Amino acid sequence: MVLELAFSPCPNDTFIFDALVNGRFNSAWSPGPIALADVEALNLKALSGMADVTKLSFGTLPYVAHQYQVLDAGSALGFGCGPLLVARQPTMPADWSALRVAIPGKHTSANLLLSMAFPQITHKVEMVFSDIEQAVISGQVDAGLIIHESRFTYASKGLSALVDLGAWWESQYQLPVPLGCIVVKRSLPEPLKLDIQQSIRRSVEFAFAQPEVSMPYTEAHAQEMDREVMKQHIALYVNKYSISLGAEAKKAIQHMVHSAVRLGLVQSLPEQLFLEESGALHQG
Repeated sequence: MVLELAFSPCPNDTFIFDALVNGRFNSAWSPGPIALADVEALNLKALSGMADVTKLSFGTLPYVAHQYQVLDAGSALGFGCGPLLVARQPTMPADWSALRVAIPGKHTSANLLLSMAFPQITHKVEMVFSDIEQAVISGQVDAGLIIHESRFTYASKGLSALVDLGAWWESQYQLPVPLGCIVVKRSLPEPLKLDIQQSIRRSVEFAFAQPEVSMPYTEAHAQEMDREVMKQHIALYVNKYSISLGAEAKKAIQHMVHSAVRLGLVQSLPEQLFLEESGALHQG
């Protein structure tokens, strides 16, 4: 069975998947075609049911949870790493509902967090995350919701953070903020899904153990990114939760996806969001 593996060219994903896609260890499962795309493009692919194994925003998970399960490895969660709402001026707006806000995609975790914290903000303009800073600078929008490496560059471009949505989440729940995960189609055979999960975990562990081996693949897909920014990106988004979610991260994810039900975005969710494995299978 040939399965497509899809993830973004962002440093955290290429760092995580380098060992798996480049055959740096023996695995019971090897991916077929590799699809690299912006995370919102990956979200849309999953919404269409086309993806087999893919990176996904937690903001999209409520819409596809009946078709996909979250794998225990490969996720991006953490503290101090949430999206930021930035503007040209540091002054808080008198009327949040009047803001025209650039967002990195309707189905991103960033947009779901914005909807949770500021439901009155409804005038949103979707664009690729890398274009948002310039859209704010040029006055095309009043504010921008930034993610990924933009966290490290917005201040140098003269922008100010109005709200740290990760800090807002942490103050609400005292849990890591869920950003992205790896999901697998529920319809695939259980042993295959467990093999996929184990191989991704091994790939993350390899990257942590031998980062100098994985860096060239990461650099090849981040050619326009400053090397120090790339390292900061990896350090921020790849952590212990990327190896195994654990109870804390699963609780955070459940809070986020169930917020979609509370907001009326979806009607229901399956009982089992996560692909479970026995202790004997866990090598992490």
